[in-house]
Amino acid sequence: MSACFSVLQGFGQQRPHYTQYVLNNFILNPAVAGIENYTDLKISHRHQWVGLDGAPVTTYATIHGPWRKSMDEVETATTVHARGENPRGRSFVSDYTAPGNRSGIGLTILNDRTGPLNRFSIVGSYAYHIGIAPRTSLSLGVGVGAQNMTLNTNKLNFGSANPVDPAVAGANYLNRWRPDVNLGLWLYSANFFAGVAAQNIVPGRLSYAGDTVSVSNGRLVPHTFITAGYKFFVNDDVTFIPSVQARYISPTPISFDINAKFQYQDIIWAGGSFRINDGFAAMVGFNVNSTFNVGYSYDIITSRLNTVTRGTHEITLGFLLGNRYGDWCPRNLW
Repeated sequence: MSACFSVLQGFGQQRPHYTQYVLNNFILNPAVAGIENYTDLKISHRHQWVGLDGAPVTTYATIHGPWRKSMDEVETATTVHARGENPRGRSFVSDYTAPGNRSGIGLTILNDRTGPLNRFSIVGSYAYHIGIAPRTSLSLGVGVGAQNMTLNTNKLNFGSANPVDPAVAGANYLNRWRPDVNLGLWLYSANFFAGVAAQNIVPGRLSYAGDTVSVSNGRLVPHTFITAGYKFFVNDDVTFIPSVQARYISPTPISFDINAKFQYQDIIWAGGSFRINDGFAAMVGFNVNSTFNVGYSYDIITSRLNTVTRGTHEITLGFLLGNRYGDWCPRNLW
């Protein structure tokens, strides 16, 4: 007997969903590596569709920074957290200049569990940033690593009419290692960003126990993400940052997120996200000081699943390491 099943994560997606990629674009795009002149560590946990048995649970840690820190680093407007002043106000935008050419490196460690299927990956990234105009930079990034797909056969249930094949029964865990290769481009300035990333660009067949069980029609497929955003000033203290993301996972239709983020000075931000034909989310974040920040989001889905789930929680903790001059908020990524 041969059996095939699809992972619970909807529409055939083999990669986890994130709401707070707006706080950590590096999780999707390796070209972001080293975008700031300090090391950025993020730790995140996402519990999707709380209350639904076998729902996705994703935990990751990312770290990235410059290959060599710039020797031109000096005190900036954000070094001193002056009361009543916005260090990222209109004057910062008007005086912004693109940083010099440089390299960045990063590492992503991720574990994503959905029902009987668990995906663990570890990927190293390299990016090169080029100043293409006085106020604009472009970076190209690549991520290379490996992913391990583990199937817990104790959680398989094909019904009484389809007993589990003896090759699978009693195996407990079946696993396969596959390459994990990603590419990305990131264009950025003081008041806009745009990027395109492709994950899992080396597709491959995925089956277990001599093709007895295949996952998601037996293939790992590429995932493409296109992201763009712009910064508007409501006044000198409050900025409004709308952004959009389009995702394509063959052979499913393109899906879209529409995001909106309001930020007060470099202290606190709040916003929302609307995933077309799927749901919406509320988000909030706080820059505690120059070395620590935190973000939280809560998603509500609009599909029929909302009758059996209590929504989705996601929390992200950020640590700014080697932030010599104490910037409270990023200069190039916001």
